[in-house]
Amino acid sequence: MRGYPANLKILLITLILLSIFLPGCTRREESGKTTIHFVTWKPNVPGVWDEIISTFEREHPGIKIVREIGPHSSTAFHDMLTQKLKNRSRDVDVFLMDVIWPPEFASAGWALRLDELFPESERKKFLESTILANTYKGHIYGLPLFIDSGLLYYRKDLLYKYGYSPPETWPELVEIAEDIMKKEKAAGNIIYGYSGQFKQYEGLVCDMMEFILSNGGYILDQKTGKIGLTEEKTLEAIAFVRDKIIGRIAPRGVLTYQEPESLALFMQGKAIFHRNWPYAWKLSNDPEKSRIAKKVGIARLPHFPGGRSYSTLGGWQVGISAYTEKRDAAWTFASYLASERVQKLIAIKAGKAPTRKALYKDPEVITVNPQFESMIDVFLTSYPRPRSPLYPAISNVLQRFFSRVISSTDTPLERYALEARKEIERVLSLQLELEKSK
Repeated sequence: MRGYPANLKILLITLILLSIFLPGCTRREESGKTTIHFVTWKPNVPGVWDEIISTFEREHPGIKIVREIGPHSSTAFHDMLTQKLKNRSRDVDVFLMDVIWPPEFASAGWALRLDELFPESERKKFLESTILANTYKGHIYGLPLFIDSGLLYYRKDLLYKYGYSPPETWPELVEIAEDIMKKEKAAGNIIYGYSGQFKQYEGLVCDMMEFILSNGGYILDQKTGKIGLTEEKTLEAIAFVRDKIIGRIAPRGVLTYQEPESLALFMQGKAIFHRNWPYAWKLSNDPEKSRIAKKVGIARLPHFPGGRSYSTLGGWQVGISAYTEKRDAAWTFASYLASERVQKLIAIKAGKAPTRKALYKDPEVITVNPQFESMIDVFLTSYPRPRSPLYPAISNVLQRFFSRVISSTDTPLERYALEARKEIERVLSLQLELEKSK
């Protein structure tokens, strides 16, 4: 470029670079496609989600879905997603929310209010508890995708072999498990009595809440705000898990188990009883993946003598980022995910319990998931975790507390329960201050 002024040289170089890099951008704009960034967790049955996305893109050629798959752990996924939303990231248009997140996301201004897009007439088609979970201060912020409730899976062949029926109480479960373990060991078969989720993460809170509630204890009274961690019935239930479950009928390895690891032990034929969500039915009865296919029974979770069975309300919702610049396309995709046909597909191919009432009368869904028909009352009466915009902070305290006290029989349970109660009281007082300041 000899002879050209310096400023003209810079201009020419800039134009050359633009000619190299811009055509791709221009072609994408000219294609007319809108890109929707969908942030989701690592699924148990990935093929189902591949089918869901490909079908949507085929039917909506003007919209391209870009998936970002986060961790399987609800806790780790929450950390990843909230960091993006705090930064108002453009890489989030549509996302999945755990059932306990809507109050937090709504209070923080991260989730788009869906009142106008999701009218009352449409909400009535969903299970009431799932709509309530997505409602905060009278407004709705998520579309229910599927519902979860804790269930007891058991080896029906082994219970039949030794003359047992499914246990109604937790002490009965321990007694049955110990007897079968002993007799199977004598026959050369090493098997554990129980498998569940006891790693320090959100699943631990779900499991422990079921033990506590079924003994007449409680974690947080939503009406009075009283914390029940130091109550006698609560402490009894926690001590039972520590002394009768961990390291006795369950391997100590369960202290590191989330859903996949605990289910794997059961599917390998190495556990008599197993606590999990509805999706485990399909996987444990799949002869290509499970050694115990067709040998699995399902029942309500046990309770303590004098108590009643409780199942933690779980499930996932579809949310839209309040910062999306593609609201119409985001809604098109989000409403598609929560549609009857997609929920039916997820129910049939992934074993997830739908949130739409009509699907519990769908012959195809019930044929593949016969347990849905008998367990519908469990789904309808599942118990929610404490509802609070600061629930992640409450959960963090609970996770640390439960993990600490069930890991060792030498743990001063009452002292740690008092410490955890005081921590949660501080969180709740902060919540009151935040609400007053708004």
